[in-house]
Amino acid sequence: MEQFAALAFVFVAGLITAIATGIGAIPFFFVSDVSDRWNVALWGIASGIMVSASLFGLIFEGLANGTPIQLGIGLLAGVVLVLAAHHIIEGAEVNPKNYEEADFRKLALILGILTVHSFPEGVAVGVSFADLGLEGGFQLLGFAVPLLAVFMTVAISIHNIPEGLAISIPLRTMDVPNWKLVWWAIFSSLPQPLGAVIAFYFVRIAREFLPFGFGFAAGAMVFLVLTEFIPEALELGERLPRGGKVELLGGLAAGFVIMIPLAFI
Repeated sequence: MEQFAALAFVFVAGLITAIATGIGAIPFFFVSDVSDRWNVALWGIASGIMVSASLFGLIFEGLANGTPIQLGIGLLAGVVLVLAAHHIIEGAEVNPKNYEEADFRKLALILGILTVHSFPEGVAVGVSFADLGLEGGFQLLGFAVPLLAVFMTVAISIHNIPEGLAISIPLRTMDVPNWKLVWWAIFSSLPQPLGAVIAFYFVRIAREFLPFGFGFAAGAMVFLVLTEFIPEALELGERLPRGGKVELLGGLAAGFVIMIPLAFI
């Protein structure tokens, strides 16, 4: 029963990060468009948060719980998984407006794409809860919650907001209703609570793999930043002065500034 309660607790944490994605659609209740300048800056913030969370949270904890070799193997495994997943679904484009009409094959493709983008973030949350209920942390709903878990949950939640905005922008041009923008943004991150539970359960029954798990989550997230978030930001900033690099770098710096105080706490 205690194990089930812990799994439920981690699932809720992952669900919170997924729901945070829906916040990215909220601006469209008040404005009809978001400028490229702001969009690039937000992608930069998301990237800065992901990298700083990986560095100050996952990598530091990985080194504290294992050797650099174990961490390095985990990092490489995270990169390989994302590469393999991208290769499998390469060239696939899915329009969220057609989700309701998706047949089984389309649905499998949709879920595959969402998993590539969201599952590693869920894994990061799940691994960070490895010490849930053990000594240390602070009390919440009868659980001793590790500070790393709070750090990662907050980091992924903040990071998900620009992702929700990025998902909502093309749908807004298709006249998708605002409340549906919120739903599709949240839907895009639903693999996160699943990834959180799977990762948490795995590192709890096989704690010797914990440093590999920290490395895996960090490798996958940093690789997503380098291969998806930053290229997406640069593509959006092509028409801006200096190709949007000023906005991107400013966003990256802001993302680091946001997360550094949490890292020291």
